Order: sequence, then structure tokens, then C-alpha cells
Amino acid sequence: MLTTVCSAVTLLTPATCPQEPTPPRFEAAVAIATPAGPVRLEQPGFAAPCLFDVDGDGRRDLVVGQFAGGKIKIYRSTGQAKFAAGKWLEVGGKPAEVPGVW
Repeated sequence: MLTTVCSAVTLLTPATCPQEPTPPRFEAAVAIATPAGPVRLEQPGFAAPCLFDVDGDGRRDLVVGQFAGGKIKIYRSTGQAKFAAGKWLEVGGKPAEVPGVW
């Protein structure tokens, strides 16, 4: 009986129109700082930052690609969302470069 009453109430309740979705809100931008100063991108930019545990210490490091030259800079995590000064990813003692399509 309770199921029948609940079903009848549901059928008699007018449908509500879905409301407009609330647009996402973002906090103000904050520069990521290192002991050497804020993380800066090489020009012309187009970096692809990501967090990845490069050195296997359980903390995610900041990895930032560079459009011009295709180099990759690694900012090792020092814990508590803080990073060491950036160093270029090297191969054979030279900055590694990922060839671009341009």
C-alpha cells in the first residue's frame, strides 16, 4: 500500500524544470614559487605542465614542457606543494629536446 501511495504522489507532483548549471569558479591565479623565484615559461609559451613523480620518491614533481626548442624543465617537489628550482631534463649532459612538427 505504501508503495502505491508513494507512486501516486510522484505522478501527481508537477515536474520541475532543470535549472541552469552553475558555471565553474576558479580561484585567482597564483605563481608557483621556487627558491630561485617563480616558475617562468620560455617564450612563446604553449607549455604543458603536469605533476608526475619523476624521481620515485612518492612526491609529484612539476614537469613543464617548452614549445620553442622542445625542452622539458623539472621542478622537484620538496614537499608541502613546494618545488626546488627547475632544471632541464638532460640526456648525455645536454638538455633533451623533443622535436616539434613546425
